[in-house]
Amino acid sequence: MSLHERLDKKGIIFVSDFVPRQCGIATFAGNLVNAVAAEAGEDYRCSVVAINDTPEGYAYDDKVRFEIRENYLSDYRQAADFINFSEAAVVCLQHEYGIYGGHAGSHAVAMLRRLRRPVISTLHTVLKEPSREQRLVLAEVCRLSSLVAVMSGVSQRALQEIYGVPADKIVYIPHGIPDVPFIDPAFYKDKFGVDGRKLVLTFGLLGPGKGLEHVIAALPAVVAKHSDVTYMIVGATHPHVRRQSGEEYRTGLHRLARDLGVEAHVIFQNRFVEPEELCEFLGASDIYITPYLTEAQAVSGTLAYALGTGNACISTPYWYATEMLADGRGLLVPFADPAAIAQKLLFLLDNEAERNGMRKRAYQFSRTMIWPEVARRYMEAFRRVQEAAPDVLVLAKPSAAALPEELPEIDLRHMRLLTDSTGIMQHSEYATPNRRHGYCTDDNARVLAVAATYWHQTHDEQILPLLHTYLGFLSYAFDYKTRRFRNFMNYDRTWAEEVGSEESHGQALLALGATVGLCRQEPLVGLAKRLFEWARPVADGFASPRAWARTILGIAAYLRRFSGDSEARRLWSLLAQRLYDSFAAHMTTDWPWSEDTLTYANALLPQALLVSGTWLGREDMTSLGRRSLDWLIEIQTCPDGHLAVIGTEGWYKRGGSRARFDQQPIEAAAMVAACIEAFNVTEEASYLEEARRCLHWFLGENDLAMPLYDFATGGCRDGLHPDRVNQNQGAESTLCWLLSLLTMQEIQIQQALGEPPVVREKKTDGIK
Repeated sequence: MSLHERLDKKGIIFVSDFVPRQCGIATFAGNLVNAVAAEAGEDYRCSVVAINDTPEGYAYDDKVRFEIRENYLSDYRQAADFINFSEAAVVCLQHEYGIYGGHAGSHAVAMLRRLRRPVISTLHTVLKEPSREQRLVLAEVCRLSSLVAVMSGVSQRALQEIYGVPADKIVYIPHGIPDVPFIDPAFYKDKFGVDGRKLVLTFGLLGPGKGLEHVIAALPAVVAKHSDVTYMIVGATHPHVRRQSGEEYRTGLHRLARDLGVEAHVIFQNRFVEPEELCEFLGASDIYITPYLTEAQAVSGTLAYALGTGNACISTPYWYATEMLADGRGLLVPFADPAAIAQKLLFLLDNEAERNGMRKRAYQFSRTMIWPEVARRYMEAFRRVQEAAPDVLVLAKPSAAALPEELPEIDLRHMRLLTDSTGIMQHSEYATPNRRHGYCTDDNARVLAVAATYWHQTHDEQILPLLHTYLGFLSYAFDYKTRRFRNFMNYDRTWAEEVGSEESHGQALLALGATVGLCRQEPLVGLAKRLFEWARPVADGFASPRAWARTILGIAAYLRRFSGDSEARRLWSLLAQRLYDSFAAHMTTDWPWSEDTLTYANALLPQALLVSGTWLGREDMTSLGRRSLDWLIEIQTCPDGHLAVIGTEGWYKRGGSRARFDQQPIEAAAMVAACIEAFNVTEEASYLEEARRCLHWFLGENDLAMPLYDFATGGCRDGLHPDRVNQNQGAESTLCWLLSLLTMQEIQIQQALGEPPVVREKKTDGIK
């Protein structure tokens, strides 16, 4: 076929992770694409947009025409544009929360909103008790899809009753299976070394939650009566599980079998098995078992394959198994019940006629699930949405509060360059780390917050070693006797001081609170929580408003995880009142501020007031936070509209003139964070626009019209002089840029979860 003929054909584009990635959805997608291509014949060309969970991607075949890096929102937009400009007549998206980036896989929603093609989304997980984020994402996927395909009746009902999806938008298409003959298990047994033995089989990627330990625990009772029984576990450990905890789960299963004296009756096939060989394993088995530990599983490809090869099946009563094994096609046992598993195994082993009858019923039932039948039903759905495309196609509706569609990618190269085994170094000469100035707690706290936020947004496991490094620095910096953090450390790891500043202590509390609130890595959270609790009480004696503000923000982040901590709440209330009182004591009509001089990181103070007013139910604090932030916006806005932050050469004293230079990134970063907080509190689009304007200060919308962010290195230059940009790219500047970008990225992710915020008229509340 010529290139012209290939490009002239109508296309079906599948969006999914894809083989050779070792994942059940990838295997499903590979089989579906091949089956649909065979069914479509010469009428369509099938191709794939693949989701990568590793930076290097995979060695795909030529079906894959575009690759998306899982955690990069910009890739999803580019993929949508690629599809829109392609020959695609329809898009088939495989939806599973875990394969897409963003909270609950929300990056997929950003792509769907941009698509201009009819979409059929295959839903591999439909939860009856979703989290708020999961509910919003799945509801939006369904809204933006022309049709949604489900693989079980329970999913059909849940979509209508829980997610409000109309019945006529849902199509039932079963999970596909290979079309293999019904054979005697003895046919393949010699190939796997179990000739003459009764084989009980489980296959799939291993990890906690599979419940295999309960089958092993059932074996002593079984082999006492049937000494010829072998339990074979086929499958590699799930790649994500292996990266986080290695082979801990598999090793535990080995140890359990040995302790119970059934080690000789358990065989592990520790490898990823292709479908052809998998069918041979299933063909050799007498009984197939899925002992999963929770009911919330709407589909199981492993169980579908077992039915399709004519296995007698035992399963715990998760949703899909309850449906598939009805009418005598299998047996159900309670969750985590080895005695019940042993009883059902013995029943089938003792009753060959019943076992064979169950095998036949399962095999006959599954004939509608073979891939050619599944492909035919998908083609019917594809043609249906094509014919109705003008009526069912959902186009993204731009929001007045929407962010710019393209943000720079998060680039951690310079952050990594400045980091060694001790922590992050303070300064650089141009882009090269400057070891003369060593390290400080301030920057290592700030970089811990960056790493924790990055982990929260991406779950990129490559950041975890850095999180440990930065947290380890804070732990070493903390003096348990004085309960204070040291700040400055020489390059030889000697401390240059015994007690750090109040501001650096507050910065450490802010970062520790963020780590507790954003990370779900228990060892990290354990240490961060301990440090936070030990270091928090001394903030009661601080005199610095910025230290109060940072402590408040740290407590707010910490309470995301431990909202019932009454001591943290009491300190928050005390510091918030103290900050409010400092404004009341100093402010006038034309100087709504808590001090007689505007110095550095000024927007921290209104940000803390806004957070406090919301969480503590203090409208007076919220109003004061808005008023002071609006004033900062006003005095730092030039006639042409760009941001010009307070300079460090003289600051801005009451009754004096404002210093224009040197302008530093910490000011712009504080403004970004405060404006986003104001947007979250008020839902007024003007604050989102202000945050965007402040971010663009880094990109060249400033007094010199020169960018501070260096795309070549991933670093940020240290500031604006009257005649030039400071070319050094130190830690504080780079981290302020990264925090600002991550803050803006977080808003994009949040907006992808549901409907855009309500845009309201800006109010001009004053302080009573």
